Amino acid sequence: MKKQFPILIAEDNPVSRMLLEKTLIKAGYEVATVTNGREALESFKKKFFPIVLTDWMMPEMDGPQLCNAIRKNISTGYVFIFMLTAKGSTGDMVAGLEAGADDYLTKPFNRDELIARLNTATRVLKLEKSLKDANEEIRTLSITDPLTKCYNRTFMDEQFPKELKRAIRYNHPISLVMVDIDYFKKVNDKYGHQAGDEVLKDLVRSINKLIRSDVDWLARFGGEEFLVVFPETAFERAEALAERLRRNISQKTIHIKEKEIRITASFGVSGFTSSDSIKEISHEAMISLADRFLYQAKEEGRNRVVGRPIDD
Repeated sequence: MKKQFPILIAEDNPVSRMLLEKTLIKAGYEVATVTNGREALESFKKKFFPIVLTDWMMPEMDGPQLCNAIRKNISTGYVFIFMLTAKGSTGDMVAGLEAGADDYLTKPFNRDELIARLNTATRVLKLEKSLKDANEEIRTLSITDPLTKCYNRTFMDEQFPKELKRAIRYNHPISLVMVDIDYFKKVNDKYGHQAGDEVLKDLVRSINKLIRSDVDWLARFGGEEFLVVFPETAFERAEALAERLRRNISQKTIHIKEKEIRITASFGVSGFTSSDSIKEISHEAMISLADRFLYQAKEEGRNRVVGRPIDD
């Protein structure tokens, strides 16, 4: 039997609740039951239910109120709601649908009709999920560098301003490190562009191993330049992390098709510990500072970290 979507039943009548539960379990559904709308919302805090069967008349919170609450508060995914009621007039049906219900069943319910309508709901939910997954895949592709699989410039332009505004608003530290491979053109000229691509991918892997996967993030700025954003990280800490990355990269040998390639990288660091002394700084200005320090590192001989706190 195929795995079905879990269903939440909100019904205050114990006989009706028991009949619904037995019918749905027999049809292969995972079922949870509550006696009113308020309990239903509490259940959603513990587990998401894609399908809800709710009675119209219930104590504390009735069916229409539950529909409204689900539509306003549940954002995990779409919830297909059936309104169950002894009311059968067209006006009642319209009122239930306007409250947020997707379908309407009169009591006493017919088992075959209920299962048929649940099958329809399942098809709708599967379609909704497939569209959501497709959109998420498109979104992921749109913000991912196709070669290195780290974030791209589009993501950086969207996300970094948000990170910076949040840091300034809550007076939290944030730092930015710009990384550039030294003499990368020589790598391409000597070993070929395919080897150069592998070097870029290896660099990304090396950086990702040393940063916090759930907080920090890396984006390809362009060519062989990358930006590492360190939220909740003061300048001194970011500078130390940049030095650790520099040392790790310079000491590593990259093996590509029987070739041994050694590279170094230069780093520019900008950031602040407190925004008390910074009334406002744009993300462009912060990136420009990191770029300027990167240029200074190149001028001073490469394979080094240069930076200064913005609030120094």
